[in-house]
Amino acid sequence: MQLYEVMRSTFAARDFTDDPLPDDVIFEILDNARFAPSGGNRQGNKVIIVRDREARAQLAKIVEPAAKKYVAQMQIGESPWNTVIPTKVTPSQIEQAVVPEMLFDQYKSAQVVLLFLVNLELVASMDSELDRVGVISGASIYPFVWNVLMAARQLGFGGSITTLPIAQEPFIKDMFHIPSNFAVCALVPMGRPKKQLTKLSRRPVEEITALETFNGAPLTK
Repeated sequence: MQLYEVMRSTFAARDFTDDPLPDDVIFEILDNARFAPSGGNRQGNKVIIVRDREARAQLAKIVEPAAKKYVAQMQIGESPWNTVIPTKVTPSQIEQAVVPEMLFDQYKSAQVVLLFLVNLELVASMDSELDRVGVISGASIYPFVWNVLMAARQLGFGGSITTLPIAQEPFIKDMFHIPSNFAVCALVPMGRPKKQLTKLSRRPVEEITALETFNGAPLTK
């Protein structure tokens, strides 16, 4: 596949066949994805490859609390887990929320779950003193995660970046013996998608660009 085709067709796959995803294929994916950039080229990334069914079932189980809040907020028109606008969702609404099965099943139906970590001792968090949630640290791990998904797409496999379980990060770190200086950044269930999408819908360039200032004219052809 051409690079642009991979970029335009790498989608969030959550429904998988029973086709195997062998270790040598995972190695090939990671061997190419590892050339992603990181802050200072410090390469603080680490991947735990989880095949064990019981472990993946536990990951599916711990999704529920965060997912229920997510769904409850969606139902009242909020942007879920937002750090800017205070939520108006009530504990009762969270408790009554029904979580779609796909949010649980993907961890169990995938052939493997890739657990992405970053070593916080190697990350330059340039926004750590700002009065907002930190996002800069992600620049040292998420390019690698996305490279993994594009490499998987190239080979006919797929997955999705999931973060709901990370609301229970202490449980995950204990479960997989993760040192305190590492942060859990993403869980990617991966396998061969039952349906391979080839056309994705995204906002056009004109809607996501501005020349010179935030309110500047959009970039056009």
